[in-house]
Amino acid sequence: MISYEYPLNERIRTLLRLEDLFDKVAHFSDRDAPQDHHVALQTIFETLEVAGRADLKVDLVQELERQRQILMSFRNNPEISEDALAGALYEIEHASTGLLSMAGKIGQYLRENEWLMSIRSRAAIPGGVCQFDLPSYHYWLNRDPDLRRGDLDKWMSPMTPIRAGLEIVLRLLRASGRPEAQLARCGAYQLTMAGRSALMLRVRVPHGDAVVPEISANKYALNIRFMLPETVARPRQVERDVNFELTFCSL
Repeated sequence: MISYEYPLNERIRTLLRLEDLFDKVAHFSDRDAPQDHHVALQTIFETLEVAGRADLKVDLVQELERQRQILMSFRNNPEISEDALAGALYEIEHASTGLLSMAGKIGQYLRENEWLMSIRSRAAIPGGVCQFDLPSYHYWLNRDPDLRRGDLDKWMSPMTPIRAGLEIVLRLLRASGRPEAQLARCGAYQLTMAGRSALMLRVRVPHGDAVVPEISANKYALNIRFMLPETVARPRQVERDVNFELTFCSL
């Protein structure tokens, strides 16, 4: 199954974007080629941009505390494993401690690095980081891969508490819903929300079904159109019934 996630507020949208960026940094940092480490560094700049939201850290700390209080209410419940509960509480408390220990604006240490900021400004120009534009960056890209990887880890590690916090929040969010089988007749599905509250929708379709969902939702209605995944022509809605799974996720 292919899963498509649709955030219903700006906070969840930011967390999903950061999750994607953190995963990409980790993926390209683990490789050895200079081109991979160039992509990793560009992705670090994107992460810095998205994580720069002033209230991100506060939002994560507040949500983790809310989840901690919920889990605390399950103590002494015979149907709940005490070991699993203790492990979840420890994970949340550890993440909260890391977030609270972050001083100042997120990523400020990167903004104060003139060399990195010179690369960032040149990277915004198409082809702007050629060797004749930034010879010192060209030298860095030709260093030993382990040395470059060490630098990338050093630049990302202060933001580790952000990643740890959002991973917990998104994991709890994804686990909160129950998938339900649905049918989009002639490629279209509509649902009146009727008081349903959700922070994120998940739509899952079989791998072998060549359709892409276009989702629009507000507090009143949900609309999903399944489109043909055209890469040349303009996308068109499918004209057949589509089976899919729909999950409403909320914290």
